Amino acid sequence: MTLTRRHFCSLLTTAAASACLPDLAFAQAAFPERPMRLLVPYAAGGGTDAIARLVAQGVGEKLGQSLVVENNGSAGGNLITAQAASAPADGYTVLMANQGPMVVNPHLFKNVKVDPLTAFDPITLISAAPLVVVVAQNSPYKTIKDLISFAEKNPGKLTYGSAGNGSASHLATVLLAQMAQFTAVHVPYRGAGPALTDLLAGQSDFMITTVPSVLGLIEGSKVRALAVTGKERAKLFPEVPSVAESGWASYEATAWYGFVVPKGTPKDVAAKIRTATVAAINDATIRDRLKNEGAEPIGNTPAEFTAMMEAESKRWAGIIKQAQIAVN
Repeated sequence: MTLTRRHFCSLLTTAAASACLPDLAFAQAAFPERPMRLLVPYAAGGGTDAIARLVAQGVGEKLGQSLVVENNGSAGGNLITAQAASAPADGYTVLMANQGPMVVNPHLFKNVKVDPLTAFDPITLISAAPLVVVVAQNSPYKTIKDLISFAEKNPGKLTYGSAGNGSASHLATVLLAQMAQFTAVHVPYRGAGPALTDLLAGQSDFMITTVPSVLGLIEGSKVRALAVTGKERAKLFPEVPSVAESGWASYEATAWYGFVVPKGTPKDVAAKIRTATVAAINDATIRDRLKNEGAEPIGNTPAEFTAMMEAESKRWAGIIKQAQIAVN
């Protein structure tokens, strides 16, 4: 058989492609080959940051590379969320996702340029936890009923801080104000840490915040816990009633945390991140630390995480519309 020039070139091409296959497989198997970034849409020191750093350490150990935390709470977390969405879809950028940037801000901010539900591929829901209503230790309010009773009789007199516009702490308070029919002045911060600092300084009257952000202050008797936002009492604070049992039976608000990556990230890479994440949160040490901070480890599938976020988006859209709030 005569070997034509075309056949010769075809053989060369096939040989070259075959020669590259082991290298390609090796490159994929080697992920990650360098440190990864975990973008957190809140300032350091808050509940989201605490969970992020705890899980990042475990994931980094499982993958053999550091997962470096970067915080930016500007614009309610919208800025760093947009940065994550535009990052290369190669697995080296992960976003710490929770209700603010993912399912609240698109309904709250007028200038959100990214639809988080379509801009990212979900990895897994890491954990969920109730929030806690707190006041400074020298506050005159001893119970959640005391606080709300004053708020009802004195519209707009109370001030509350939050981890930022659209954060879990903000929307949990909006929901409480709707159900209890009171008004209070909202002061957003770039994370729970700065908001709690001002609460201690007397610059605000109360705050609903994540357990990790305030646990040390409660244990140190710097703040007083009035209620938790789950349907039932939290195991960490068995003596603290829930809002629901205090007179507002249908009230419930939780904080949740998960990982997402830019849309189009290779499925094998995303799967590797998920496997490491689930393994990390099920590690006995991290699992115990999560529970000690009021968070329950979850580790669900990407499809389950997607469905949960879609449902949350619809829920908070209705709450925001009823409250008639918007942020420029």
